[in-house]
Order: sequence, then C-alpha cells, then structure tokens
Amino acid sequence: MSFVKTPDANLYYELAGKGPPVLFIQGVGAAGEAWRPQVTALQNNFQTLLYDNRGLGQSLPCSGPITIEAMVQDARALLDAAGWDSAHIIGHSMGGVIAQQLALDCPKRVRSLGLLCTFPRGKDAARLTLRVLWLSLRVRIGSRSMRRHAFLDMLMPKDHLKTVDLDTLAAQMAKLIGRDLADSPPILMQQLRALGRHDSSRQLQRLVGIPTLVLSAEHDPIAPPHYGHRLAGLIPGARFEQIPATAHGFPIQQPDQTNQRLQRFLTISDTDYLASH
Repeated sequence: MSFVKTPDANLYYELAGKGPPVLFIQGVGAAGEAWRPQVTALQNNFQTLLYDNRGLGQSLPCSGPITIEAMVQDARALLDAAGWDSAHIIGHSMGGVIAQQLALDCPKRVRSLGLLCTFPRGKDAARLTLRVLWLSLRVRIGSRSMRRHAFLDMLMPKDHLKTVDLDTLAAQMAKLIGRDLADSPPILMQQLRALGRHDSSRQLQRLVGIPTLVLSAEHDPIAPPHYGHRLAGLIPGARFEQIPATAHGFPIQQPDQTNQRLQRFLTISDTDYLASH
C-alpha cells in the first residue's frame, strides 16, 4: 500500500510486476481495483500502476477541486512517484478523457494510449438518452437489491446477465468497483460535472505520433461505439476495435479478450518506442 501526497490530495496507488511501465486510469465512481483483471494478466510482462482517483476509495482526504485538469496533475504526480519518465497510459471512460488530456499536456511522457469505452468530449458521457436516464433513475431508487441489479445493467449486456446469478455477480463487482453497488459515493456527481465541462476534442490531432488503440463495447449505453469511431478518427493513426457482446464493463466481463488486445498493442507500441528512442 503506497500513497502520494500532493498539495490538495492523498493518492493511493499500487505498483506490480516488472517491465515497460503501464499506468491505468479508472472512470467515474470506480476504484483502481477495477483494473485487477488487467493487472493480474499483464504484470508478468509489464510494470503496472493502478490507483484511486482523488476523493474516492483510499485516495482521501482531498481538499482540492474535482476537475479533469486536477486529475491529470494527479496522474503526473504518480508517474513521478513511480520514477517513470514515460509510460503507456490506459484509461477507461472518464479515465480515457484524463489520458487524452495527459497526452496533450505532456506528450513526451506518453508512450502509447489505450482508450477504453470513452469519448472525444466529456459532455458526451453526460447526455441523457432515454436509456441512460432510465438507468440513472434505477440505480438511485428502489430496494438495495434493485439498485445493484440496475448498476449491473449499466455494465453488462442483457444476454450476459441472463446467464449469471445477479446477486453473486453484484458481490463480485463490489470488490472491484470498491463499494456496494447499491450506494453512490458523494463524489460521483462531482466527477460527472467535471467530465461534462471538459472538451479537448479539437486538439486531438496534436496526438499524431502517439500509438493509440480505441476499444469500444458493442452494447455500451454510456460510450456507444460511434463515440469510439469518432475518437479514433480525431487522433491521427489511431486504431479502432469493437468487442462484441459486451457493454461498459467489458474489461471485467471479458478480461481475456481485453488483455489479449492490450498485451498485443502494448508489446508492439513498446518495441516501436524503444526503437525510436
């Protein structure tokens, strides 16, 4: 268990493995532990760093603002704490937005970008389609069991949920997300507001030269594949891939597929990085 103290936050992080460095950045309301399926698979070939975003999980106390810019500074502080001049950056959802801005602010510190279930503009995540509105209501009303099941509907496709025991899955997910799925942490709305205010889409062409893999889930209600297509189109040379029969939680639902794609991408990207440096 390690912490980095910044002027306005106390950041919990965990290093594992040996090899080329990989920083994992999580999204709204999720602890860094949600990356465990990826860290477990990749730490044999890479040194990984997962962490809790400011004000969430074990990254308390936090007296500073909840903004994308502040969370980018947190990521830089963690790179420094690990002694990494540069690293491969993997971000999920809001974490993908943080990763994009980190690459824009300090491109020399980013070896490659893996952008999972994310978007070119933060406000895309805050749009209220009928489905998202219905899901948002369901995770806040009803019994605790109903709220847990509603949360699962945001992360997993319906066909998958029909094949599992929902209460067992909710308990397993709670360990990864870092909380009971029936509860919403107070910081969640602050993170959503920060995300909704951030838009760096017009600058993404500046990421030319940074290898980028954009992964989208076929049935993602939060970051549908057309956002991934658009994101990949805005970053010169980015590759887009869609994972079938998955939703917003595909790194947990389909860890083998996710890890195989990331392993291949990171290995090629690191070889190219070392050859050019």
